Amino acid sequence: MLVRLATEACGTRFELVLDGEDEPRARAAGEAALELVERCDQRFSVFRSDSLIARVNREAAERPVRLDPETYALLERCSALQRATSAAFDIAVGPLMRTFGFRRRVDEQRESEARGTFELDERTRAVRFTSRNTALDLGSVAKGYALELAARSLRDNGIACALVHGGTSSVVALGAPPGESGWRVQLGRESGAFVTLRDTALSFSAPRGRTVEFAGHEVGHIFDPRSGKPVPLEMQCAVVGASALDCDAWSTAALVLASRDVSWSALLPRELAFWVRGPSGDAQILGPCSVFESLSPRSSTPR
Repeated sequence: MLVRLATEACGTRFELVLDGEDEPRARAAGEAALELVERCDQRFSVFRSDSLIARVNREAAERPVRLDPETYALLERCSALQRATSAAFDIAVGPLMRTFGFRRRVDEQRESEARGTFELDERTRAVRFTSRNTALDLGSVAKGYALELAARSLRDNGIACALVHGGTSSVVALGAPPGESGWRVQLGRESGAFVTLRDTALSFSAPRGRTVEFAGHEVGHIFDPRSGKPVPLEMQCAVVGASALDCDAWSTAALVLASRDVSWSALLPRELAFWVRGPSGDAQILGPCSVFESLSPRSSTPR
């Protein structure tokens, strides 16, 4: 018996499909998982003026803001990912999102300053900004983090077979439906390509997922944090791995790295599988997982 539940959070729709013979038990487990997703929205959403991240963005340029252990650990993970990706992933992209019109603009004085970054103090468990023109935007990892918490909650409550997704672009699959090898998941809404997932996470990123008109051109919502340039609209990336948050971060970072005129594939973690489509439409597969092998030939790019 399949039980379906859903909620709105982090600017998108989260859905759970649970397979269990005990419907009341499965429904209770699903509702507990969605409560964690909603808590992430309350704490980390950039779409809420009363979220914790909104308070950090208002205050951290003036004084260090002390954080609870969960939030501090999340920002530590994001900081580590920034280093690992050569700054292709960076949650301090709030000013860029405002510049291109994806977020509400603030005062012109702040916008005219150089974009800053954030610093963490392990002793006081606090965050501070290096410039007034700094703003954290967790949109690239909030869904993955919420899905990690939801999947952990489902497992703790005895659910061994479930599919959880946030806006269809971030997915966690537990087990497999009866008689199937895994959960069949489409890569984005328009691709027409499917992969089969079991006990793993997937993230799909594409600049065309959200676009605006800027200076007479259509631009997508993924930027190179170093240069401030938007990633070409034709690019796409899917990542499969154990951690939904890591998949979210690296699906963004891989697009940025691939858009730079440098050798980039060696930076990718070996435990993750990547499917990357470049501006020309050519796709390459990198990593240990065979989940993408039906989509295009395996790349010979060294890692």
